[in-house]
Amino acid sequence: MPKIALYAGSFDPITNGHADLIRRSLSFVDHIVVAVATNVTKQPLFSTEERTALINAALGHDPRVEVREFNGLLVDFAKESGIRMIIRGLRAVSDFEYEYQMALMNRHLAPEMETVFMVPSLDTTYISSSLVREIAKFGGDVTGLVHADTAAALRKKFAP
Repeated sequence: MPKIALYAGSFDPITNGHADLIRRSLSFVDHIVVAVATNVTKQPLFSTEERTALINAALGHDPRVEVREFNGLLVDFAKESGIRMIIRGLRAVSDFEYEYQMALMNRHLAPEMETVFMVPSLDTTYISSSLVREIAKFGGDVTGLVHADTAAALRKKFAP
């Protein structure tokens, strides 16, 4: 039986940190579903369709990676998809408290669900989507922080 994991986020935009975590997770799972969240409290820069395309481009359209949109509770999406492992990234200690609380709540809602925490590679620890958006908004160079297609899409979004 193939090992399938779920990695969820807004990916607005996907960064090299996200892509690195997804690639490294494929060393211990056979397939990963990247779940693009629709966050009702945020106004995303990119549409769900744009984010899906950028994720696929950043990962080289790897057949082991499936990108899907989801709304609602992550555990419900995981159950409906037949997935029992959630992967979460921890960039800094500040991420831990929120992610730990979320993992415990997910376990409360779905006791069969496991959460696996991964730390970023050293060269991507400081990268976040919000910082990338801010740098791009003010015309900064995001080379090395995101895939080339994502950098081009950011330039287009913020073009004068």
